[in-house]
Amino acid sequence: MSGFLFAFLACLLASLGARDQLLVAQMSARQGARPGLLIVALAVTALTCAAAAWLATTLSGQVPGSGAKMIFAGIALVLAGGEALLLGAKRPPEEPTQSLFAAGLVIAAQQVTDAVRFMVLALALLSAAPVTAALGAIASGAVALATAWTAPEIAGHPLMPRLRRIAGAFLLLAGLLLAWRGLP
Repeated sequence: MSGFLFAFLACLLASLGARDQLLVAQMSARQGARPGLLIVALAVTALTCAAAAWLATTLSGQVPGSGAKMIFAGIALVLAGGEALLLGAKRPPEEPTQSLFAAGLVIAAQQVTDAVRFMVLALALLSAAPVTAALGAIASGAVALATAWTAPEIAGHPLMPRLRRIAGAFLLLAGLLLAWRGLP
């Protein structure tokens, strides 16, 4: 249970102002709160979090020793921090599509390389419970996306990019320290 809670809180903080959250908020503000958009976004979130946990399980079986796992987890956190620092908000799409399939593809493309999925990878590598890490991330993704869907003004608040950069700096620092500790 504590692994779930830790993953939930860490991923919730990493998802502040994330690209997928902003896209859902922008589409919801422009098209209205369509339930189909939220359902697609939540399904994609579950799939991408499960894929990150599966990748961690696969890597964990092939990487010998805890030091190497710490290095891989540190690299994942550095990538998460880099994503949070470098890839910020985009302008709202000029003509967002009404297609839920297209929206799902764009959300999936953004989530495959976002801070939350890298964090799931790191947490699943470091813990003996990758399913718990994935479930915590799925729950935090549901909260973040539901917030963006119901109250787009929160996700688009001017303070969000600053909070995202602060979270990115902490993730970058944590990843560097973790990778350093894993060195022989």
